[in-house]
Amino acid sequence: QVQLVESGGGLVQPGGSLRLSCVISGRTESLYSMGWFRRAPGKEREFVSSVSMSHRSTWYSDSVKGRFAISRDNIKKAVYLQMNSLKPEDTAVYFCAADRGLISSSRKEVDYWGQGTQVTVSS
Repeated sequence: QVQLVESGGGLVQPGGSLRLSCVISGRTESLYSMGWFRRAPGKEREFVSSVSMSHRSTWYSDSVKGRFAISRDNIKKAVYLQMNSLKPEDTAVYFCAADRGLISSSRKEVDYWGQGTQVTVSS
């Protein structure tokens, strides 16, 4: 089993930045990729970004490309999401995700989910 615990959410003004962290524990050797999804109020959960565990390939949704950056630290067993130039439409619960396969933008389900952390962008 794999456990994911997110942190770093909060309230930020438009144009501000936040950094989300996700710490992984358990049997991580089988994981191929990790990523972030989000669910805005009244909307379905959507893909945000992902990164492979063995090399440094990254993927982003069009809505966050150029503003968000995903990274991982295999020694610390953590994945991060640096969010810059935040907009009100980025307000959502952000979920850390891990999978034994590739987390692509078309994925709706993954093997493991975190509990979510709230990000609110408002003045």
